[in-house]
Amino acid sequence: MLNKLQKLRDQKASDQKGFTIIEVMIVLAIAGLIILIVLLAVPALQRNGRNTALKNDVGSVTGGISTAVSNNDGAVVTSVVGAVGSGKATVTAGGKTEDVKIQAGTTVASTAAAATPLAPASVASGTISVIIGQTCSLNSSARAVAVYYSIETSGASSANVKCSDA
Repeated sequence: MLNKLQKLRDQKASDQKGFTIIEVMIVLAIAGLIILIVLLAVPALQRNGRNTALKNDVGSVTGGISTAVSNNDGAVVTSVVGAVGSGKATVTAGGKTEDVKIQAGTTVASTAAAATPLAPASVASGTISVIIGQTCSLNSSARAVAVYYSIETSGASSANVKCSDA
């Protein structure tokens, strides 16, 4: 009788279903690693998206400058302005304006070239700085336009200033 009870107990123990604590811990560790990877990748994706949007805005502004000059018989650009939230930049050449579509979070400001040309040391992120009368190589010319913008890098506050001639 005792043997029958032991066999019955052993059979019930082997029929038990479920996970051991080790199996649960392994699954939790794998899930934690996946979450960690996702959390590390999201800021880089957001930064790349902002950089791409800013580069598109620079392309729109430089294209708008070219269009304004062409439409106004080669007139010299006098200003380029775009306020945050407006979604547009206005290029003025020969007394006439040309509107250019940009992202709502982008600011565009223009200045005339100084007597001694200098590249902006830092341009705020999401800002396009247009210098009229100067090229990116710091040469002066009445018809030249340099467009400076800042690309975000992986550092917390570091940025990389870029330039594009219009």
